[in-house]
Formats: sequence, structure tokens, C-alpha cells
Amino acid sequence: MSKLTGKKIILGITGSIAAYKSCFLIRELVKSGVSVKCVATKSALEFIGGITLSTLSKHEIISDLNTGNSWNNHVELGLWADAMIIAPASANSIAKAANGICDSALNAIYLSAKCPVFWAPSMDLDMWHHPSTQSNINKLISYNNKIIPVGDGELASGLVGKGRMAEVVDIMKFLEESL
Repeated sequence: MSKLTGKKIILGITGSIAAYKSCFLIRELVKSGVSVKCVATKSALEFIGGITLSTLSKHEIISDLNTGNSWNNHVELGLWADAMIIAPASANSIAKAANGICDSALNAIYLSAKCPVFWAPSMDLDMWHHPSTQSNINKLISYNNKIIPVGDGELASGLVGKGRMAEVVDIMKFLEESL
């Protein structure tokens, strides 16, 4: 039995080529006995389809504040979850969260969350190392968010270095050790 069995997790998915990894993460979480609800930004849905995410998670995908029958579903989800993980977390999504910009369902749920929040960054090498990104990461840490270390290797751009979203096995291990 997994340490995650019985947990309720919100998985935020942002616009990144690594969005395909979220499918594997959903499968591993569900296999571990986790109830997963996905929140995808509009740009995330350009990388991966909502039908895939809803089929794997067994829940409706939330992509805007008016999903479902209630305007305040972001508050309900923020209270429902035992944890929230944003994977992949783009530089844009990190910057918005670090600065309290609430222009999407994902950001509204993040700002309403009463649970631990985990970020699995995914971006190109230069974006990862940029001082503004590092400043935003440090802001998230100062808000008691947890940052799952980025991987090092070949990136979608063809560059090699830090910025890859952590592999699913590493994310699962990080969550199990943290929750």
C-alpha cells in the first residue's frame, strides 16, 4: 500500500511540452489509490487533450472558473484537496502564482488551496536559470510551497542542461516523502 492511498490531489497542468508526462503521473497516482482532479490551463490543452486527462483521472477536467454548476468551484477544490501539484509548471505559471495573478482556474485554485502545494518546473535551460524565474521560485518557497527539483538532460529545444520536468518516478517519490 502506498503512503498516498486515500489522498485527494489536484493536478495542475500548464502549457509545456512536458504536459504529456502528466498522463503518466495521473496513472501512477490513481494506481496508488489517489483521487485525482485535473485543472488544465488553456495552453496546456493545446499540448494534451481534456478527454485523455478526464479518462485517466476519472473526473471532469477543470479549465475555467465556470466549469461545473458553481462559480466558486475553485474554493471547493482548494478545500477538498490534501495536496496540489502543478506538473508541468511553466515559467509563466510560476511567475503568475508567485505574484498572485489570478487569471485562470488554476491560479484561483492555487490561491484558494489550504493544502501543501508542489511545483514540478518545466522550461528551457536559459529560462530556468534566468534571475526572474529564480526569484519567482524563491517567492513560492517563501510561501511554503515545495519545488520538485528539475531534471538535467536534453530539452525540447535541443539544448542540454537543467529545466526538464522531473520524471514521474521522482515526483511520486517526492510526494510520498513529503505527505
